[in-house]
Amino acid sequence: MAVVRRIGVLTGGGDCPGLNPAIRAVVMRAADYGYEVTGIHDGWAGMIRGDTEPLNLENVREIISQGGTVLGTSRTNPYKSEEDKKKVIENFSRLRLDALIAIGGDDTLGVAGKLAREGLPTVGIPKTMDNDVPETDYCIGFDTAVSVAVDALERLRDTARSHRRIMVLEVMGREAGWVALYTGIAGGADWTLIPEVPADLEEMAQNLLNKRQKGRLFGTVVVSEAVHFEGALKEEETGEIDEFGHGRLGARGVGQLVAQEIERRTGIAAKHAVIGHIQRGGSPVLRDRYYPTRFGISAVDLVHKGEFGKMVALKGEEIGIVEMEKVVGRVKTVPPELYQLAKLLFK
Repeated sequence: MAVVRRIGVLTGGGDCPGLNPAIRAVVMRAADYGYEVTGIHDGWAGMIRGDTEPLNLENVREIISQGGTVLGTSRTNPYKSEEDKKKVIENFSRLRLDALIAIGGDDTLGVAGKLAREGLPTVGIPKTMDNDVPETDYCIGFDTAVSVAVDALERLRDTARSHRRIMVLEVMGREAGWVALYTGIAGGADWTLIPEVPADLEEMAQNLLNKRQKGRLFGTVVVSEAVHFEGALKEEETGEIDEFGHGRLGARGVGQLVAQEIERRTGIAAKHAVIGHIQRGGSPVLRDRYYPTRFGISAVDLVHKGEFGKMVALKGEEIGIVEMEKVVGRVKTVPPELYQLAKLLFK
């Protein structure tokens, strides 16, 4: 087993609450083993530039309640350029890192997995408010994002009730509808649309119209930004493309389209709201403090054991270990039976 003296830690991809508790736990557990911790600024961009700062108990002790990431983040992909990949490998050596902990979603973990195959000792921690990293029951940021979305939905219901209209809330979720599904169930939405199930706008409209005829004069609908329509909207992603080839889904305007379709099909006034990046900010809720802390501790333990190319994961209430190769390039989507369960509540 190689001797470990210094480990690096970085956060990549979109920010979300829970990253700072994970960073804090990495530093605290590393202290037990006598490891130094180097914080990498701005995700993989920081590894390309060699932009770092030392982390110690004093400068992480109070960050558990802070949203975002004190290290900064980016969607930089060092594998887009052979030169950038070389810089990452060179800086790994120049910074005298013995291991690197990468906290992120599929893209960030994908880079960590590739580096592991090239011989660099890396460990992964799953982070995405979309909750779509496979092989884990929980991803950092999801619980807070849904809590914020539920609060927004309940506020919109007040407006819907006051104006006798339908309010449509568009939430984030690239390929998976976890945020929309949980928001709809926990927030008591009248209908929810997720990308795993092609949107049946006529079924939704008829449901809302039936409620109207029975005396319910208002309602709420939750829609994922990535929901698919049959003929109602071009499904190609529009807007900017990031370095991992992902389009900016917010530019599709699905919330506005759903509101327009409700009004056209039912005659009921409908408005939409896009929660967008508001879901990413704010102080982390309980689970986004507790589980990131356990993830950070377990990630350092993997480094200590020399188990690289692996990701920590939550299985029930236990922290497990998964080969990163089993995670990268896959998406954990909402199973059809869970959506059918949600539809039982569209009454």
